Amino acid sequence: MNIAYFIRKQVTIERLLTASTVILLLLLWYILTELKLVSDIVVPSPYKVVASFFEIARSGYKDNSLLVHLGDSLVRLITSFLLVVITAIPLGLICGYNSKARAIVDPLIEFYRPLPPLAYYTLLVLWMGIENSSKIALLYLAGFAPVYLSCVAGVQKIKKDYIDGAYTLGASSRQIFFHVVFPACLPDIFIGLRTTIGVAYTTLVAAEMVAAVTGIGWMVLDASKFLRSDIIFVGIFIMGITGIILDGMIRTIESKVIPWKGKE
Repeated sequence: MNIAYFIRKQVTIERLLTASTVILLLLLWYILTELKLVSDIVVPSPYKVVASFFEIARSGYKDNSLLVHLGDSLVRLITSFLLVVITAIPLGLICGYNSKARAIVDPLIEFYRPLPPLAYYTLLVLWMGIENSSKIALLYLAGFAPVYLSCVAGVQKIKKDYIDGAYTLGASSRQIFFHVVFPACLPDIFIGLRTTIGVAYTTLVAAEMVAAVTGIGWMVLDASKFLRSDIIFVGIFIMGITGIILDGMIRTIESKVIPWKGKE
């Protein structure tokens, strides 16, 4: 009982600290703009940002509603994320388990991973056109490496005693892979997935820079041309909030799939 009470108290304190941080930042923002300590063009007031949000929500932005902008961005983001899940996880596990496969794949990953997305985005546009395909491909490539590397690292962290013990009990290589290696790697896999969501979202703005007329990233870039910092703030807040929601969804799935995490 005492332990449960202590845990609940700890969680409550952490939530209060989080809420206090958010309130403090909002208060500081209000004071800076109310006292005119910074230019309104650089940092718009909270009232102006809220007013712009409701205006865009009501009338849209550049002939498209806010839902269209947000929906198009999320379609690009989620499609690329699902492609990463179905390709990077199996390949990462196989390469972590098999050194020969890793020797083949690793040079390719290590070559393109440090490259800025815009460095190869032009090639993707030339190969795939200016529609969603090239944008999804860019987000896919940006998100592939974190998941792949997390899977490889997860496999390599597994104690050899676990695998040897499974062999001793008569398990086949296939059984070891699915019943020992894969479950042991799940915490690292979810870390990679959460990292990928962040990386893909930051790359989304770059993806929507070229020949796009919709998307939250495009809206932010277009507003920056006219020094509409209020709309830029609206876009940033929308991206931040949706990013938190997506990360929360992954964490919820993680808690269901690996309930033992943190309880060893």
